[in-house]
Amino acid sequence: MAKNGGEAVVVCSDKSMGIGITIWGIGTGDRLLHIPTCASAPHGLVCLRNQFLVASQIHKHGSVGGGAISMWPLNKPQQPIRSYPLEAIGPLSCTKDGVYLAGGALSGNVYLWEVANGKLLKTWRGHHRSLNCMLFSDDGSLLVSASDDGMICVWSMVGLLDMEDSQSFPSLLHYSMEHKSSITGLLTTSGSSNVVLISSSLDGSCKVWDLVLGKLMQTQVYPLAITAVVLHPAEQLFFSGSIDGRIFVNKLEIGLVENSLAAAEDQKSVIKGHKGAVTALTFSQAGLVSAFEDCTICIWDITNWAIIRRFDHKKGAVTNLAVIPQSSLLSVSNHRRVSNAFGVSSLDKYPQPPNSSKEKMPLLSSCHFLKGNQTTHSEQQICDTEEEFSPAAMQMKLETSLEHRMWATRMAKHVMEMNTHLQTRLLDLMQSGLLRSTSTEMDSPPTKKRETRMFDESPPFQGEEQP
Repeated sequence: MAKNGGEAVVVCSDKSMGIGITIWGIGTGDRLLHIPTCASAPHGLVCLRNQFLVASQIHKHGSVGGGAISMWPLNKPQQPIRSYPLEAIGPLSCTKDGVYLAGGALSGNVYLWEVANGKLLKTWRGHHRSLNCMLFSDDGSLLVSASDDGMICVWSMVGLLDMEDSQSFPSLLHYSMEHKSSITGLLTTSGSSNVVLISSSLDGSCKVWDLVLGKLMQTQVYPLAITAVVLHPAEQLFFSGSIDGRIFVNKLEIGLVENSLAAAEDQKSVIKGHKGAVTALTFSQAGLVSAFEDCTICIWDITNWAIIRRFDHKKGAVTNLAVIPQSSLLSVSNHRRVSNAFGVSSLDKYPQPPNSSKEKMPLLSSCHFLKGNQTTHSEQQICDTEEEFSPAAMQMKLETSLEHRMWATRMAKHVMEMNTHLQTRLLDLMQSGLLRSTSTEMDSPPTKKRETRMFDESPPFQGEEQP
């Protein structure tokens, strides 16, 4: 199906179910795979460990809640695993290790699943308006959600997973209403000492935040609405796609000037050459990948802004882009090195009792789907028994257990680092306050002390209360 080596770009539209998902080879330009019957909202397509594609599908025909979530194994053509949540899910995000999947609903509700067994770990009312973007931090310790009214919320995974009641309202780490219009993109840095969040909005701005503290560090203003944003792999530049087809190139300057304000019109680096809005942006080893409303996908050489390759998606504008290794598309017979430990299961509609469990489907299952679902119940039962007690299944459980232990260790380390960071900032603020207070007392007569509330730590709303 695909040559071993190189990368492939995955594209999806939200216009029609019949368009489906198309995968092209970036190096050759060949169409490698087409998955029919899929239409996903912006930010509604994710790739689990380069082994499964997961897509939300709003208004899926026949679904009770008005939508579905489908999962396709990349290396073995078969019917997808379909799940039908209580309500339509738009944006999706998964942790880098593929353990957790988060989804945002049109109602403002947030859902959190464990991928391996499909367990719905938690659902809560996170926003007043429909969710547009979901994003896990690089280490999986924070979940960021953003909505149509410009609100951005940051949730701690420690707090989300620690709560016993799956429907209770979790406490916010912090939130922001700095954007005045719909959020169109979220991304985080991974290499810097301070974890940075970059957000884009239809209000014509991109904002740079300290993700842990929620502190606004930089605002980039543009002459028109921003529809997509992506970070260069070196984390020194970020690219902002606009509603008129231009892509602005900006330097990521962290910690130089607090709350700095810069106008994009002063920037000389602007990529032009398309009509219609930029609908999605991502990066590959070859360069910048962009999708436009004119139904084209382009690969750009960022050294001279030349188009390396162009794909024509005549069936509709692309709303989702992803880049995967072409080796992910190899068939089972040619792909023996893929780990058997990673699997997925259909996602629960309701929270499950604590001791409940479901079988997960490994990527390389010993039981193959028959055409037309002709596998009998007895055959399926034998397959399940063989998988449960096979060496591969035992290895799967062992590796899953080790992954959970490693995740818990990373979470504990991250919490310790957050505490140290917060303590350092607090000491700096206290020292700065004492110096200002001493200077004021020396230069001016004493005045009556007055309490001042620095910021509101309470969340914007609690529980399941409707706006």
